[in-house]
Amino acid sequence: MARSRKRASRKSGLPPGTLVATGGGAPGKMRITLIDYTEGALEEREIENVEECFPFKGKPSVTWINVDSVLDVDVVSKIGAHFGLHPLVMEDIVDTNQRPKVEDFGDLVFVVLMMLYVDKNGAGLSGEQVSLIVGPDFVISFQERPGDVFEPIRERLRKKKGRVRSMGADYLAYALIDAIVDNYFSIVEWFGDKTEEIENDLITNPTAEMLHAIYGLKRELLFVKKSVWPLREVINSLQRGESGIFREGTVMYLRDVYDHTIQVIDTVESQRDIMVAMRDTYLSSVSNRMNEVMKVLTIIATIFIPITFVAGIYGMNFEFMPELAWPWGYFGALGLMGAVSMVMVIYFRRKGWL
Repeated sequence: MARSRKRASRKSGLPPGTLVATGGGAPGKMRITLIDYTEGALEEREIENVEECFPFKGKPSVTWINVDSVLDVDVVSKIGAHFGLHPLVMEDIVDTNQRPKVEDFGDLVFVVLMMLYVDKNGAGLSGEQVSLIVGPDFVISFQERPGDVFEPIRERLRKKKGRVRSMGADYLAYALIDAIVDNYFSIVEWFGDKTEEIENDLITNPTAEMLHAIYGLKRELLFVKKSVWPLREVINSLQRGESGIFREGTVMYLRDVYDHTIQVIDTVESQRDIMVAMRDTYLSSVSNRMNEVMKVLTIIATIFIPITFVAGIYGMNFEFMPELAWPWGYFGALGLMGAVSMVMVIYFRRKGWL
């Protein structure tokens, strides 16, 4: 599991609104990109100083500011002060232990999502918190580290594909949310592939490594469930149209995102049931293999019981045992043991025990 450990204990005892970065990893250089567009024009650039973003507030265009790495609390504080973010919102942005949620402040909407990835080696999942600030004419997205699932949206903006260039900031926020939700389907497919790999050998050759793999997938599935399950209420709250930021035309698209979220949740629940069934199958397979081993050992022991009895009788070495003086006594005893063993093997075969 590639997810880094996040220490929320760093905030213990601090007053509300204190900015303390709790994300995993070492602080690095914050990367800020800006896309400002109208239906007929687009400007895209990388920002060196956070103050370069400030003149775009209030322009008759839509501005998307994307901030990679929220460990620099000073930059987050400057952006929050200029765009009028509540101190508790800025605290939630840098504290990346939040569950998906939405908060409506009237002139701003604050959305927290979880963006999931499959590790490059395909061994597990990793995730990061994505915070969206949606205003009347701007969207600010905060991510824990570089790399996201938003590149198709950037391409649509650059090439003027779809409706995003002709719609407002609320539609851009919908597109970002939709990209995160659609990426969950690739996560679900990854679970399906992993499940098939284990199922192929689970019955014929169950091993302890398979059990560890099953429990590993269950932990990953729980991580996905914690990321997706609250998202249903987030999308439901947005699509009810209670916020003045999201207009009726965009709410219709949010309903589609809500359907996708429910579909992902149903698939995750199905995968969870499959994991439980695979665990039970593994335990049954191991039990059956143990029973087969015990059956073989029992049959061997049963065959040797009469042989041991015969050997014990003629191993007592009493002086007046008549068979001890026979020239063929030794070979007779061996023949008796072999005959008894042969009769028992034939009997077991007819009973279907061998």
